[in-house]
Amino acid sequence: MTATEEVRAKRDAKLDELHEKLTGAVETLVSGRDWARALAFAARFRSRSFNNTLLIWVQHEAAFEAGRVPGPVPSYVAGYRQWQQLGQQVQKGQPGYMIFAPVTGRFASSNPGDPSSWRRLGPREKHKVNEVVRTKMVGARPAYVWDVTQTEGDPIPEPPAPKLLDGEAPQGLWDGLAMQVEALGFEVLRVPDAGRIGGADGLTDYLARQVSVRTDVTEVNQIATLAHELAHVLMHDPKDEDARQHRGVREVEAESVALMVGAAHGLDTSGYTIPYVAGWASSVKDAEPAEVVKATGERVRRTALGILDQLDTFQVADGTPPGLARDVPTAEPKALHVPPPSEHRPAARVPVVAGRGL
Repeated sequence: MTATEEVRAKRDAKLDELHEKLTGAVETLVSGRDWARALAFAARFRSRSFNNTLLIWVQHEAAFEAGRVPGPVPSYVAGYRQWQQLGQQVQKGQPGYMIFAPVTGRFASSNPGDPSSWRRLGPREKHKVNEVVRTKMVGARPAYVWDVTQTEGDPIPEPPAPKLLDGEAPQGLWDGLAMQVEALGFEVLRVPDAGRIGGADGLTDYLARQVSVRTDVTEVNQIATLAHELAHVLMHDPKDEDARQHRGVREVEAESVALMVGAAHGLDTSGYTIPYVAGWASSVKDAEPAEVVKATGERVRRTALGILDQLDTFQVADGTPPGLARDVPTAEPKALHVPPPSEHRPAARVPVVAGRGL
C-alpha cells in the first residue's frame, strides 16, 4: 500500500467511525423530550450542521461523564489552530470531538443555467474568460474541535444570553416573525379564540393566504404559534408531494422550527407536545428512521437559521468563540420569493390548511 493509499484508508476508517457515532446518537432520540433537547442544543450551536451538533453533544456528554470537562453542556467550540489564534492552548491529553468538515471543489461553466455544463477545475487550473466559477461541497473529511473548557489561556467572555422574566416574550420577536410571514404574501390575523380556527392554536390557510393565531393564550404561546405557522409557509407548500403525504412529519418540522427559534431567544417552548420521534420517523416509507431524523433535523436547522438571520432581536450565541472569524454554513440571506397571484392557488384536492394544535 502506498503512502497516499494509507492516508486515504485512515481517513475512510475515521469517516466510518463518525457515521457510527452519528447513527448511535440519532438512535438515542426516541422520545419527544429527547428530540426537544437535541433541538435546544442545536440552537446553541446553530452555525454547525445538525449532524455535527449531535456529534459534539454526545462526545461532550461522554467527556463530562469521564470527568474531563467541568460541565455537561459546552459553550464555545473551535479547532486546535483556531484556539491558538485566540491565544488559547488545548490542554495536554484532552481528546477533541470528531466532526465532519466539508471538502469543497471549484466548478466553472460558460452557461450557468445548464447543470450539465459545469466542469470541475483542477487545483491550480484557471477558468476561461467567459466562465463563471462557483465552489460547492463535494465530500467530507474528519476534523476535530474542542470546548473552551478543554483549553487554557486568557479567559474567554461568557456568551451573553437574553434574560427573560417568567412568561415574558422577547422584545421585537412577534413583529419580526409577522414581517416575514407578510413578506411571503400571507396576511397575519389575530383571532380571539380557538373556536374561530377549528380548535387550533394557529392556522395557515394556503388558499386564502392567511395565517391566524389565537390571542386568548400567553404572549409566548402566540409567538411560538406564529413561528410554527411561518415554518409551514416556508416548508410545506401544498404542491410539495412529500409534504402532502406525511402530515405527521410536517407538524414535527413546524413545531421543531418554533422550538429552535424560541431556544435562540432563551425561551423554553418544549412543553408543547412533540410526537415520539421513533413513531413519526418509522412512518415514512422507504427510508430508515435514522436517515429521516437526520434529514428532518437539517431541514429544521436551515429553516430556523433562515428565520433567525432575518430577525433584529437579541439572540443567544451560536457556539462560535468571540473574535473568531470562520466560514460558517449559515443560511445565505435570500430575497424572499413571493409567488405571483397565479401561483397562489394550490392545485385541486390538496390540503390547503395546516395548523398548530389541529
